[in-house]
Amino acid sequence: MENKQLKPITNGLLWIFAIGQFGWSLLSGVVSNWMVYYYTGSPDAQNPNTGIFAGFITQEPILFKLTLFGMVLAAGRIFDAITDPLIAGWSDRSNYKGGRRIPFMRVMAIPFSLCTIALFVLPQTGNQGLNDFALFVLLMVFYLFMTMFCTPYNALIAELGDTQQHRINVSTYISFTFIVGQSISFLLPNVAGALQGSFGQAGSIRMAVAIMATIACLAMLFPAFYIKERDYIESKPSQTRPFTSLIKTFSNGQFRRFVYSDVIYFFALTLFQTGLPFYETKLMQVPDTMTFTLTATMTAISVCLYPVVNILAKKIGKKALIITGFFAYSVVFAITSFCGVGIHWGFIVAVTAAIPMAILGILPQACVADVAEVTRLETGEDRSGMFFAARTFAFKMGQAIALVTFTSITVAKTQASYRTTAVVAFVTCFIGAVLFFAYNEKKLLSRINELKGKE
Repeated sequence: MENKQLKPITNGLLWIFAIGQFGWSLLSGVVSNWMVYYYTGSPDAQNPNTGIFAGFITQEPILFKLTLFGMVLAAGRIFDAITDPLIAGWSDRSNYKGGRRIPFMRVMAIPFSLCTIALFVLPQTGNQGLNDFALFVLLMVFYLFMTMFCTPYNALIAELGDTQQHRINVSTYISFTFIVGQSISFLLPNVAGALQGSFGQAGSIRMAVAIMATIACLAMLFPAFYIKERDYIESKPSQTRPFTSLIKTFSNGQFRRFVYSDVIYFFALTLFQTGLPFYETKLMQVPDTMTFTLTATMTAISVCLYPVVNILAKKIGKKALIITGFFAYSVVFAITSFCGVGIHWGFIVAVTAAIPMAILGILPQACVADVAEVTRLETGEDRSGMFFAARTFAFKMGQAIALVTFTSITVAKTQASYRTTAVVAFVTCFIGAVLFFAYNEKKLLSRINELKGKE
């Protein structure tokens, strides 16, 4: 196996790989963007589907202002974070015939998709306690399946990114497919509206979720069966146990500096993304069917900026651009906190958010890949899976706190409560930008060049 001539990695292969990102981001978008919207909130004349499933689960605060729904969502993210290093260690140490990563993707695509559908179907019996329990179990399973697909998938970013050029390129491609997947998820109310005549108000939402989950499943299966991992990657199983590997990963100073700001960024971003349907429907007072139009505008502008980000990252480095992205997102959150009524506010937010979305959608993955590459060159052991898992372990803890924070702040369902979440996002994102100044990209890249020169 060691003497086998590996096939060259091409941009075409990286694009095929990126299709898988579209699939899982579509499923993630459906759950993260619409579960809170349909399971909490209150309907109005313009948006009658808001909170359509709210009556099925417990809504009242159970501890201070903490809601059961918010705690269940947070528990799902914490469980997800804990399983990340376990799955990463399993993947890093595996020696399957199809490779260390692809076999996981092949097995998990279908159950991951089915569980997404179940989240909008099963917790809707006549017994509220049973529904609460079903929602909790389904979220745990959903996040487990997502981890079992995404952790091995993310490890391939570093392994297919065999050069600095390929690392930036693959990060650009998966950022594009990620943002497209997230954008398509915002079409859920539009698809449901088109189906309502045939399936009814609640049934149309479930059917729309099923359609999107089917598309996502096919997108995840395509690279999983097209890419023959061992044709392109010399997969050597790691000998380090999962939590030993996790400790080694966090002992890396540069990685820790990256993670500090990353956790805070994802806390702020999760607050904003969870609140986006509410900002648009409750603050700007536009129909939820306009969410896709606004997201599509943001996506289109962001995608147009991808080539610029790609070129600038190679010329001036990733660090300066990432800091710019942090501060730009802070501006977006600030605008949202004082926005008024009207669709024009939605377009102002969409256009402003396109810049940081392009930057922070591409470059952080490349930073993790750089750190993983230095470790591989220094130790001879490839623990790419654990580096990406450690990053997701950290930022998912930030997401968990954000979900509890959002549902607790907005328990009153007032405009002031929704604005408060945007203010909190602004403050924390600004702090994340300041922290990222400590990350030393030049030192990392210099070390990579030095070690590669010795190979």
